[in-house]
Amino acid sequence: MIKDKSLHEIHETIDTKKLTGWRRIFSFFGPALLVSIGYMDPGNWATDLEAGSRFGYKLLFILLLSNLMALLLQNLSAKLGIVGRKDLAQVNQDLYPRKINFILYLLAEIAIIATDLAEVLGMALGLKLLFGIDLIWGVLITFIDTLLILYLQKLGVRKIESFILGLIFIIAGAFIFQLLLSQPSISSITGGLVPKKLSTEELYISIGIIGATVMPHNLYLHSSLVQSRKIDNDDESIKESLKYNFWDSAISLNFAFLVNAAILILAASTFHNSGNQELSSITDAYKMLAPILNNQFAPIAFAIALIAAGQSSTVTGTLAGQIVMEGYLNIKIKPFLRQLITRLLAIIPSIFVIIIYGDDKSESLLVFSQVVLSLQLSFAIIPLIFSVSSKKIMHHFRIKTPMKIAAWTIATIICGLNLFWLVSYSMEGFEHLSPQSKLLNILGIIGFLSLLICTLYYPLKKEKHDEMS
Repeated sequence: MIKDKSLHEIHETIDTKKLTGWRRIFSFFGPALLVSIGYMDPGNWATDLEAGSRFGYKLLFILLLSNLMALLLQNLSAKLGIVGRKDLAQVNQDLYPRKINFILYLLAEIAIIATDLAEVLGMALGLKLLFGIDLIWGVLITFIDTLLILYLQKLGVRKIESFILGLIFIIAGAFIFQLLLSQPSISSITGGLVPKKLSTEELYISIGIIGATVMPHNLYLHSSLVQSRKIDNDDESIKESLKYNFWDSAISLNFAFLVNAAILILAASTFHNSGNQELSSITDAYKMLAPILNNQFAPIAFAIALIAAGQSSTVTGTLAGQIVMEGYLNIKIKPFLRQLITRLLAIIPSIFVIIIYGDDKSESLLVFSQVVLSLQLSFAIIPLIFSVSSKKIMHHFRIKTPMKIAAWTIATIICGLNLFWLVSYSMEGFEHLSPQSKLLNILGIIGFLSLLICTLYYPLKKEKHDEMS
């Protein structure tokens, strides 16, 4: 079945034209709220906790930089959906040949599965810490989420947004409580926001923070969710929608930054300052909170926030999966089946690792999932920038030169960091690898570079063709 509307179940279900005053203004708020939850998922916890426990407040400026990157990119994504009335996956069908699009689709699916993997493990870890449920049973319990997501989607996008908002307040409340107990140094926090030279180890953690913060599936998601608002096609209506969606993004993503900063600050003030700098897992953090903060409720709040983060991120990850499959492949399947596939693809590797390696190794999957997300990010950012720069797609709403420079600077930084990490990882102990492993590593680097060139070449070729015709 051919699909012409992104997330057709909720497409234009909120009619902003029928509302007046503050109700009309608030009707635009919500899409960025759903997007922002992806910036506080369990994968972010892993990098923030490690950064804070090992290096104190020093990497707070990297977190701030990541948030500024995310804010710009999410605004471009929202602009694409509002003006172009298509999501990023649908637009890519026109930008790239069929084979390249299929590769981009596979990469996007892998990124969404990696995201869902982090949510599954995060929620299962929370259930284990709070109730003592075995990790494998916690993973299986997360399967029930598919029913919850389907039910929320039937109730409408406003109900989904309200549900997510409630979970965000739980997460924020839990960390405010823990921060009050830890009493962090205000001067150290402000000092951490000042950019500084980083060591090699700090740079690696910084790459992880950027990879965990700027998430590729959110770029697909935001370009679709803004289309749940029904607006007129005249310039005045589009400008109004762009204005309010900017404020929606600014408020939601800055709130997500505060939550992430709270996690890093908690780790810095609690673990780094107490000498526990080699924090190896979320479980370690949970166990250390009570004796260090001298409060038995601190770890409980931590576990509740972890469950809320995993649960809320699951909702948005599943919606992104639906957008990517329908947008790239131009097909539609029943929402329950789509959610079932996404969740199974996350549960199966989780159960496999737990059975083979035990609970202790399961949290390493969280770090692995963030690496996958980081490597895929380039192939979502580049098409997005070309799309919002296109006169054919955006008309006179296409981004101006200063915004192009800022966007391409971000893309260059992210692509460069990913390539640096990939080459460093592939070359580590290269002389001791088997010939087969050496070949695979080299092919991985070549493959990454080749696809990067393709994502740049085809939109430029199409742009030149459009100008000549």
